[in-house]
Amino acid sequence: MKSISILGVFVADLCFVGDKIPSKGQTILGKKHIVGPGGKGSNQAIAAARLNGEVSFITKVGNDSHSEMAFNLYKESGVNTNSIIQDEKLFTGVAGIMIDKDGNNAINVVSGAAEHLVAEDIDNKIETIKNSKIFLTQMETPDEVTIYGLKKANEQKCITILNPAPARSIDEDNFKLIDYFTPNETEAEFYLNKKIETTEDIRHAANELLKKGIKNVIITLGEKGIFFANRKENFFLDAYKLKKPVIDTTGAGDAFNGAFAVGLANDLEIKEALTFANKVAGISTTKLGAAASMPFAKELVNY
Repeated sequence: MKSISILGVFVADLCFVGDKIPSKGQTILGKKHIVGPGGKGSNQAIAAARLNGEVSFITKVGNDSHSEMAFNLYKESGVNTNSIIQDEKLFTGVAGIMIDKDGNNAINVVSGAAEHLVAEDIDNKIETIKNSKIFLTQMETPDEVTIYGLKKANEQKCITILNPAPARSIDEDNFKLIDYFTPNETEAEFYLNKKIETTEDIRHAANELLKKGIKNVIITLGEKGIFFANRKENFFLDAYKLKKPVIDTTGAGDAFNGAFAVGLANDLEIKEALTFANKVAGISTTKLGAAASMPFAKELVNY
């Protein structure tokens, strides 16, 4: 197993479960309230570590009860915390998550300390990246830090994965830094400024993204699976057939990305790595929560 470095955000998830997600100006009575760890990068680090990946997480947190929750979880999951920066003057991020009875969600993230990450922080943790085969990041850290991390990972000959969530503008020159680009349909629409509705739309979207200089495109399609494309091949892959009902899709994309990083770190062929990631993402939707839903390797045999 080669090492994986993940740059991202930790936030404390404040989950509110009810029959529906309230609309503008509406108040509803909920069914359940859960406080737990979240943040895309953090979720992905936990997902990869629980699958026996050798994972280091690069982020910034405060010194409070939320960061204490994070460190306890990382210790339990096996995430290397040497690259986590703790700032006494800042607060750890939080996210408000509304979940309806069908498992759909709406999320508002306040990144807190992680919003204050700067390029110098990446330089100070360059040994972590240097010792990694895979570098995975998202769009929750400041844009300039995300891109700087990708540039440094390229310099260190890492395989780079960018999960463009939440979707934010990327300078056209920087797409070439990305080995694997993993948007969902909505995020792919953002980068192409057009709707994706049909199978042909998906194929066309992936091809347009490849033209930007990205080496491999993986469009995640929820219950419809994924579409993979590069210059040599392209294919659809069905979602994993679950034995249990879907109860919460929060974190499924993070489970997918973390698992995919582990697959690549283990030198799996692309279709094998994607099939593995699909299975892990599917299993995560049968549990409540984000980080809490990330399955351990030993659980996979039960599905």
